[in-house]
Amino acid sequence: MTHRATSIADKVEAFVRETVIPYEKDPRTKGDGHGPDDALVHEMRAKAREAGVLTPHILDDGTHLSQRETAIVLIRSGLSPLGPLACNTMAPDEGNMYLLGHVASKDQKQRFLAPLVSGEARSAFLMTEPADINGAGSDPMMMKTTCKQDGNHWIINGRKRFITGYKGAKVGIVMAKAAEGACMFLLDLPNDAISITDVPDTIDSSMPGGHAELAIENLRLPASQMLGHAGEGFSYAQVRLSPARLSHCMRWLGSCIRAQEIASEYACRREAFGKSLIDHEGVGFMLAENRILIKQSELMIDWAASVLDTGSLGTAESSMAKVSVSEALMKIADNCVQVMGGTGVTGDTVVEQIFREVRAFRIYDGPTEVHKWSLAKKIKRQTLKRIKP
Repeated sequence: MTHRATSIADKVEAFVRETVIPYEKDPRTKGDGHGPDDALVHEMRAKAREAGVLTPHILDDGTHLSQRETAIVLIRSGLSPLGPLACNTMAPDEGNMYLLGHVASKDQKQRFLAPLVSGEARSAFLMTEPADINGAGSDPMMMKTTCKQDGNHWIINGRKRFITGYKGAKVGIVMAKAAEGACMFLLDLPNDAISITDVPDTIDSSMPGGHAELAIENLRLPASQMLGHAGEGFSYAQVRLSPARLSHCMRWLGSCIRAQEIASEYACRREAFGKSLIDHEGVGFMLAENRILIKQSELMIDWAASVLDTGSLGTAESSMAKVSVSEALMKIADNCVQVMGGTGVTGDTVVEQIFREVRAFRIYDGPTEVHKWSLAKKIKRQTLKRIKP
């Protein structure tokens, strides 16, 4: 790993441990019940800016760290669920910055990307739709939201659901289907043509704004706000989604490393039946298993990141990493709760929240079963091609 990345990661870790972790008991972390208050986010980001660790994965010249370098930085930022918010490495902003950095025009970057990189604004990615009989859910190929050209403008209508961070966001990326195919548009938020119909209560609580359901009615946007060209939306989605699902792995691995630290300390201090908890095989073995799973997750992330660094979309590799790491982190978090017993299910430590967040992560950016289904289809194609007479 490069000295550059290690140096940045060390600064990020010091900032998260010394400055961010004390905020975990701040009542503003609960906000309106759908994630931390934006006032808290801006307060932490001001301190991150002062410490030189705001948006640390994007360099001063606008270039990004490699994916392998990004991994060690984002893992360290994830040592607290608040760390990615404070350092501006949190979803959906991190993924949206990556997409705009690779696809947006110079003018679009100045208007929409710059406020995200500076940490002054949050963003939302409007792709997922209601999963009812007429809805697409998270499958963009079934998208029902439409866009039609009207002179030098486009008119967008449809519904979106589970739009993370929409409430309070200043920048939006909306995906819709035209005759030419899928399209993406940039817009300033809020917009009167988009209304929040619901912000459901969810198991996770780390992202400001929650996960909103939206109605889009005659949203009129100039053609200059289309990202790239009409019909290229699906390819842009892949540019964003492969690195973004890997970034989730990085951040939540950091949180599980922290949970393991807390559970290990608890097991070493707590005594039961005449000896420390960790000396009971039932407890010690769980912590040992966690250590193995953490290392396996680190290696899987590094492997998938190295594929992305070659310029490949890495769709299959990021899917494999997402499945492997999310399932491993779920086991780690569950073991930590179990080791800590009753204390593990209380808010006395951040372990309980990490457990909830990681459970939701198994669904973020495609549930485990969807990725396995996609991988199975690829296996079938490769096998039939090999055995075809």
